[in-house]
Amino acid sequence: MALRVQKYGGTSVADIEHINHVADRVQKAHDKGDKLVVVLSAMSGVTDSLISLAKQASKRPDKRELDALLATGEQTTAALLAMILKSRGYKAKSFLGFQAGIHTDKTSGKARILDINGQNIQSALNEGNIAVVAGFQGADEDGTITTLGRGGSDTSAVAIASSLKADVCEIFTDVDGVYTTDPRICSSARKINKISYEEMLEMAILGAKVLQIRSVEFAKKYNVPIHVRSAFSEEEGTMVVNESSDMESVIVSGITCDMNEARITLKKVPDQPGVSAKIFTPLAEAEICVDMIIQNTRSGGETDLTFTVPKDDFERAKEISHKVAKNLGAVEILTAEEIAKVSVIGLGMKSHSGVAATMFQALASENINIRLISTSEIRISCIILAKYAELAVRTLHTAFGLDPEK
Repeated sequence: MALRVQKYGGTSVADIEHINHVADRVQKAHDKGDKLVVVLSAMSGVTDSLISLAKQASKRPDKRELDALLATGEQTTAALLAMILKSRGYKAKSFLGFQAGIHTDKTSGKARILDINGQNIQSALNEGNIAVVAGFQGADEDGTITTLGRGGSDTSAVAIASSLKADVCEIFTDVDGVYTTDPRICSSARKINKISYEEMLEMAILGAKVLQIRSVEFAKKYNVPIHVRSAFSEEEGTMVVNESSDMESVIVSGITCDMNEARITLKKVPDQPGVSAKIFTPLAEAEICVDMIIQNTRSGGETDLTFTVPKDDFERAKEISHKVAKNLGAVEILTAEEIAKVSVIGLGMKSHSGVAATMFQALASENINIRLISTSEIRISCIILAKYAELAVRTLHTAFGLDPEK
C-alpha cells in the first residue's frame, strides 16, 4: 500500500466531464489499495475570470480580498470531485488550504508556505477517506486566506507530500512529461525519462512551465520523488529525483527559452562601494525579482550596470530605476523588452569542458548576437533578441545532440 499525492492542473479539471475523468483515475488508484491525497487547481480559465471580475470591481483590487476571491476557484473543484467520488460510493473529504493545515506568511498573492500540519488529512486517510485538497492556498497566522501565486497548486502538492512522507507526488498535467525543450518550438524535442532536482529547478527558473519553481525547491529539500505525467493517458512520464552518477554522462539535458524578461541598463554609474546596494535595495523592497546582473567598468571611476527583470514588473522597475539613477547621477537609462533568454542545462557540465564554446559557436553560425551571458555550475544563459529565440532553441537542440537519432 502506497501513499500517493496526486495533483491535477486546470486543463485536467476544466469541466464536470474532465473532473469525472479525474475521479476515474483516483478511483482506479484507490481500488489498488493506495491511500490518496488529491490536490486540485481551479478549472481552466476560472482564475483569469475572477481576476477580471476583481478589476471590474476596483481598478486596484485590495490584495487581501483578491486572495479570498481567487481561492474560491480551487474550492469549487475540490468540492465537486469529493461529491463525485461520494456519489460513486467512495469515502471522500474535501479540505480548503487552511483546513489542510497549510500555514503561510502574510504576502498576499505570493505567499510562501511556512509549515504544514497534516493532522486533519492524516486522520481522514486513517478513516479510509480520499482526501481532496484545494491547491494554491493556505492561511497566515491570523487565519487570513492567502494564495501562493501562479502554479501554486504544484507547491501545495509537493509540500503536502513532504509533510505526510508520501511515497510519490504525481503531477498530472496536459503534457506527458518533461521534454528536452518546448515541443511547440522544436519538433524534435524528446521526453526525458529521469531528471535531477537541480536540472529541473534550473529549467523551471529559466522558463519551462511544467513545474512551478517552489514545488521543485520543496521536493529537493525534502527528497520528494515527483512523477510528471499526462492526465489524459496511462503513459509513464518523467521522474524528478536526486542526482545519480549516470546522469552526468549526459552533458546537456535540456534547452529552455524565457520570453518574459526585460532589460534595464544604468549608464555611467559612479564606481563606488555601496552603489549596487542603492540600486537593488529599492527593487527588493518593491518585491521585484532581479535575474541577470552584469557590470561593465569604465575608465574614469564609472561603470555601466545592466540587469533583467520579469516583464510583469518592468514598468515598476523602470520607474524605480529612474529615481535611483537621478540620485546617483547616472547619465542615462537604456531599456529593452524585445529580448529572450535561452539556456542550456545539464549535470554533465560539471565534468565536461567546451559547453560554452559549443553554445556560442552554434549561435554565431546563425548570426545570433549575444547581449548578456550568465552561468551556474550546470547552466549557461544568453540574452538575445526575441525574434531569434525559436531559431536559437532549435539550433542549440541540434548542436548538443538532443535531436532523436535517425
